[in-house]
Amino acid sequence: MKPVLDETHDPNVQSWVESANDAGSDFPIQNLPFGVFRPRAESADARVGVAIGESILDLRGMQSKGLLADNSVPLASACAINSLNPLMALGPGARRALRRRLHTLLRDDAPASGRSSVSRHLIAQADVEMLLPAQIGDYTDFYASIFHATNVGKLFRPDNPLLPNYKYVPIGYHGRASSLVVSGTPVRRPCGQTRDAASNDAPKFGPTRSLDYELEVGFFVGTGNSLGETIPIAEAEEHIFGICLVNDWSARDIQAWEYQPLGPFLAKNFATSISPWVVTMEALAPFRTAAFARAEGDPPPLPYLFDESDQRYGGLELWLEVSILSPQMREAGVAPVVLGSSNFRDMYWTMAQMLAHHASNGCNLRAGDLLASGTVSGAEKTARGCLLELTSRGADPVTLPSGERRKFLEDGDEVILRGCCEREGFRRIGLGNCRGTILPASTS
Repeated sequence: MKPVLDETHDPNVQSWVESANDAGSDFPIQNLPFGVFRPRAESADARVGVAIGESILDLRGMQSKGLLADNSVPLASACAINSLNPLMALGPGARRALRRRLHTLLRDDAPASGRSSVSRHLIAQADVEMLLPAQIGDYTDFYASIFHATNVGKLFRPDNPLLPNYKYVPIGYHGRASSLVVSGTPVRRPCGQTRDAASNDAPKFGPTRSLDYELEVGFFVGTGNSLGETIPIAEAEEHIFGICLVNDWSARDIQAWEYQPLGPFLAKNFATSISPWVVTMEALAPFRTAAFARAEGDPPPLPYLFDESDQRYGGLELWLEVSILSPQMREAGVAPVVLGSSNFRDMYWTMAQMLAHHASNGCNLRAGDLLASGTVSGAEKTARGCLLELTSRGADPVTLPSGERRKFLEDGDEVILRGCCEREGFRRIGLGNCRGTILPASTS
């Protein structure tokens, strides 16, 4: 579907919320991502909000005062709930109408009387606790980067890195929704069975020694489909609400022992971190690009995964980076160091293809379901999105500014994911960040 640009994308529009006009802000008026927050004040409850600069606009407060000026009872109700699920379920029409209304209220030429009313519902981001943006019933993780799949495949199958199905089907697995956590939540080192690949000894149970991050992008389902029905590829993007950052923490030594014959299990389900703000598909419209150009000789997508418009606009110019901050660096006042930087445009499969494939067997997707891309890696070593790739399974450790070396993550390490869209002629928008610090394994 061709992206539609309107007045909400005008790069010259500024907001009367001054912090939104800073060149480095992730949340200018052209973005307006949705999230769920709780004021730190005693007894405050969760509510839906929109990020604008360094502030959050409380939509429940806005709705209660009639400031959203919408005659739709479902939309008004959705803004008064403590999760994004009802708003997601209303579909793109309601979301676009709400975006336009918020843009009108927050732009710098809004009437002074309106500004006064709206400003009462602004709260500083520093004064809130961010929560998971939705009640996530199901979580699916894909494997959509051919660079990641090839790099990992070479570590285990040097002569045959890609399995025969990779270029025909978007590979994925069902993750664990209950262990999804919002950015900033500490992640405890998991325990599991591991076995030394060089020996025939019995496996041992204990803390993973190969804890890894995975730099990913997640996208939330908006309107879903009924059980037994499909979502055609040409309609798939209308079923996507927006995107966030995802860190699919992975215990590589546990994974190596357990993944055959049914795939990831305990190596993946102990924690998955996501960023709190959901950037809508409308905000991303200026940054759409062609789908990844398949190499000569690669098979074309099967008909149910092929749509001309998706091939033309299904890619996304989204820069991503992953940084690490060790305890020693933190104590010395050293800034986090970037380990990898990649671009989402390099994904072999588009978001629409992943979603259409997920529903192609009649699987019922529901509002608030989270689908993730899998590790986003590029062709260069600097664009590798996990330590498994970057260190060649630990054989080539990275050196930190403190002089420390890392094959995999150590206790106390903090991993920070960031993402932003940039294109000449448009205002830069960001996804915020997704952070997590490793705690020691439980001793009980």
